[in-house]
Amino acid sequence: MYNDRDNNYNTGGNYSSGYQGYDYGENRSYSYYETPRPKKKKTGKAIAIILGVFLIIGASAVGGYYVGNNFLSIGAGSTAIEEVAPPLIKEAEVKEPQVSQSGIESTQTVTAVVTDVTNVVEAVMPSVVSITNTSVITQSFWGQQFQSENQSSGSGIIVGENDTELLIVTNNHVISDSTELKVQFIDGSIASAKVKGTDANMDLAVIAVPLNSLETTTISNISIAVLGDSESLKVGEPAIAIGNALGYGQSVTTGVISALNRQIAMSEDGSTTGMLIQTDAAINPGNSGGALLNVRGEVVGINSNKIGGSTVEGMGYAIPISNAKPIIEELMSRETKDKVEEAKKGYLAISGLNVTSDVSAMYGMPEGVYVAQVYNGAAYEAGILKGDIITAFDGSSVKTMEDLQGYLEYYEIGETVMVTIQRPNAGGYIEQQLQVILGPPAQNP
Repeated sequence: MYNDRDNNYNTGGNYSSGYQGYDYGENRSYSYYETPRPKKKKTGKAIAIILGVFLIIGASAVGGYYVGNNFLSIGAGSTAIEEVAPPLIKEAEVKEPQVSQSGIESTQTVTAVVTDVTNVVEAVMPSVVSITNTSVITQSFWGQQFQSENQSSGSGIIVGENDTELLIVTNNHVISDSTELKVQFIDGSIASAKVKGTDANMDLAVIAVPLNSLETTTISNISIAVLGDSESLKVGEPAIAIGNALGYGQSVTTGVISALNRQIAMSEDGSTTGMLIQTDAAINPGNSGGALLNVRGEVVGINSNKIGGSTVEGMGYAIPISNAKPIIEELMSRETKDKVEEAKKGYLAISGLNVTSDVSAMYGMPEGVYVAQVYNGAAYEAGILKGDIITAFDGSSVKTMEDLQGYLEYYEIGETVMVTIQRPNAGGYIEQQLQVILGPPAQNP
């Protein structure tokens, strides 16, 4: 006879179970390892345990939402940033799930992890777009410089419209240095976009697509996202990320809000930091500019793969939407501009150095562009001095020389802009705003 703890196999043909109290029929013998114990009566405590298990199973069976006294109200919630009447683009609306309470008799709230986000995705996906940025990069090889065309991918969120344009928010680094921007919508259609405004400090940008360039079918298929309140987020609540991961098209990842108010460098040189949302929902290259959602389908953050880098897993970051709203509103109100031809481009005629966050902390200097030299040109005529630190250009924050050069791509010679500087004064700095008439590049720098 072969024996182990779980089963007995009798060579005489009879089957014996090692599990106590189970009779497998009249033709099968059974044996016990010990004398059977008398059955105990079910007590009230046992009934309560069974009822508790039943309640948990019931909660899981209705889709994973909160049930009991507190029901999730999943709907449009707030309105879009700017009301335009009558809007061509509908606002995203999430239908409230039908939660069955059959068999649940307890009044105690039961919670479970949200696993089914199909309602949210179905409602919000039409408001998320894919962005392709075509730019020209310069490389050096054996002392020679070569230029080549480069394409990168990102995501965006439809946040509003005006009389002539569809407005989309994304990350500034997604659209920086672009020579051409293309936006792909949920129906697969593609349209050209232009930069409306950028804020390098918050890594935000708004781009515009002319409404007359969109087909009627596209307009009927897309929607305007509902912006939520990131101030009301709690650590541990579900999070949903939608974006153009790896440039393959829209995809969905889920997780939770891992932490709030994380101060993380928002640029590679560490010059910009922000208070960010941390999530374990996967944020991959191409997700930048996409939506981080709550279970009501409201945008609570703008994802950024650039923040934090790729050295760790399960730690993605998003710009809190409550912090971004005022900036988005201001960028949406700007005039849409085209890049100007090189021969017409305006200049300040200065050379500058970046004051990063590390330099700022070490020497007590404002972050921005330190004016190292002023040449005979626009800056000199406006009164900008060596030692000034440029912190804003025509209302857009300036953190690096690259930011400043990027803004100048859209301004012609002769245009008047407001430049904000910080000027050394009595051991500190005072802010001044100077009107500058842009001119040609310095002839003898």
